[in-house]
Amino acid sequence: MSLSFSSNPRQDRASVADRAAILANPGFGDHFSDHMVLAKWSQDEGWHDAEVTAFGPIQMSPAAAVLHYAQEIFEGMKAYRHADGSVWTFRPEANAARFARSAKRLALPVLPEEDFVDSLKALVQTDIDWVPEAADGAETSLYLRPFMFASEAFLGVRPSKEVTYCVIASPAGSYFPGGVKPVSLWISNDYARAGEGGTGAAKCGGNYASSLAGQLEGIAAGCDQAVFLDSSTHTYIEELGGMNLFFVYKDGRIVTPELTGTILEGVTRSSILELAKDLGLEPQERRIPIQEWKDGAESGEITEIFACGTAAVITPVGELKWDGGSCDHRVEGHRDEIAMKIRKTLLDIQYGRTEDTHGWMTRLA
Repeated sequence: MSLSFSSNPRQDRASVADRAAILANPGFGDHFSDHMVLAKWSQDEGWHDAEVTAFGPIQMSPAAAVLHYAQEIFEGMKAYRHADGSVWTFRPEANAARFARSAKRLALPVLPEEDFVDSLKALVQTDIDWVPEAADGAETSLYLRPFMFASEAFLGVRPSKEVTYCVIASPAGSYFPGGVKPVSLWISNDYARAGEGGTGAAKCGGNYASSLAGQLEGIAAGCDQAVFLDSSTHTYIEELGGMNLFFVYKDGRIVTPELTGTILEGVTRSSILELAKDLGLEPQERRIPIQEWKDGAESGEITEIFACGTAAVITPVGELKWDGGSCDHRVEGHRDEIAMKIRKTLLDIQYGRTEDTHGWMTRLA
């Protein structure tokens, strides 16, 4: 039986003026809509008590298992307002499937896909005024963050018998308010994002926490982010702290590191692999040695490099640095034609500016 989300709207919603001021310059992750979704799971009752309620602090015991053993997962997606005022999201069934895979890996209960999507609809329909208005070329949206955590007060090392599911929403502005710019990357040799048999393929907080030290190392070296290699040999490219990587070769191949159990299967990543075929490119998934990046940048074999994820969609990559050296495939007059074409195609689909021939969009309100 699917969940039914009761509605308990708050009486002190943000004023029209306050909401308009936030939507005019939302930033990313700085502001939150009036409501959130909550649901409970217990070993005895299963999923129950699903509701839309006021956004606010979650009461939790200091002994809650998540605080001690990090048993939690999350997702990230966006709600887009189309020109006719309707609100849509991109491939929610893919996020629901990944959420289920993450739950299994972290020994959490699986939330059915129907309930996952219905929770998004329940929140967006309640807080529809928080979805920014559509505008020509705009990249504003309402960012949706479903997450699940072990809420049982218990200090033994075992799967929690009580779990809380929640969805919050945050209005988001353009990731690149001044225009898309290439990022510089640092090869992290001292840190790995994930190891074989670990949680690298799950979307859980621990993976992001483990990437922060490498990111700080990169920033200290004058780079924007860090790129992580496999933990066993430090030979093969994996991903950034929160984005997948793609390499475009001059012979028409577009290559991304294959999923080896240590790399997160990004929804944007899988969408790019599909769109690449539409553009006449040859998509490949395989292990890519970091030396191939260095050599390809020097020889001109690699013509474009970009990172991808829900927040930025696609981000061109420029200089690669490491301890003792650097390389950059971007020669004078370089244009990230493939990256920007795919980026525009994705955005046009998401904002309803072109036909959704893949059936990726789901209406929320």
